[in-house]
Amino acid sequence: MPTEVVLGILVLLLLIAFAFASIRVVREYERVVAFRLGRLRGALGPGLVFMLPFLDKLIRVDLRTVTLTIPPQEVITRDNVTARVNAVVMFKVVDPVLSVMSVENHAIATSQFAQTTLRSVVGRADLDTLLAHRADLNEDLARSIARQTAEWGVEASVVEIKDVEIPEMMQRAMAREAEAERERRAKVISARGELQASQELRDAALTLSEAPASLQLRYLQTLLELGADQNSTVVFPLPMDIVGPIVKAVERFNEVDAAPASPQRPGLTVIDRSKEGESR
Repeated sequence: MPTEVVLGILVLLLLIAFAFASIRVVREYERVVAFRLGRLRGALGPGLVFMLPFLDKLIRVDLRTVTLTIPPQEVITRDNVTARVNAVVMFKVVDPVLSVMSVENHAIATSQFAQTTLRSVVGRADLDTLLAHRADLNEDLARSIARQTAEWGVEASVVEIKDVEIPEMMQRAMAREAEAERERRAKVISARGELQASQELRDAALTLSEAPASLQLRYLQTLLELGADQNSTVVFPLPMDIVGPIVKAVERFNEVDAAPASPQRPGLTVIDRSKEGESR
């Protein structure tokens, strides 16, 4: 084989190898930050990106949203209660150049800063706020983290507190407090019901007193209800206008029997027959 042909084949192979080494495929959700001899060229992609082997260096940056779980943090709240709090942070890179030039590893930096911010924000709140107003704490966390990560070309879109663990003693105390609160509400509701019932009964009594015929109808309805139960004992309620005169007559009779004997009238002589018989 002639030498020229061999050299031609070698040159062709070198060109093919150089082409393969110079071409990079960047996906739609990626960007590459290119450096040539240490100097920044900028962000390239998506699609085919050409580079000079041994002269250019490419750093791939993922632009998709990343979900980062913050490990549980031991936090002392404002009212001196120890709690373990963990959270989740969702962020994405919006400026690939800043994410490479401003910080060594934007994911680790975001995680560390989120942990310190979580401890700081939760430490300024009391336990009731941490349990009942978690949305406000989430907004405060998101603002604090986003303000710092914006300098790194990272946007923190969502920051949520996932779980709050408190000591078992505190859980029992909160359970007793909730139980006492429920009992208080039950008593208040019961008292209000009795008050409303007494008011309705008063109105009903006034209505029946103004219409005696209604009272008689109610009396008959009560008798029907008692008879429908098939009881062996039947109670007949009597109106007070019937029972009243009888009760007064009995009381008057008892007063007459209990009254002392009347004194002797002047000019009358009381003869004791029992003593007269004994004398005989």
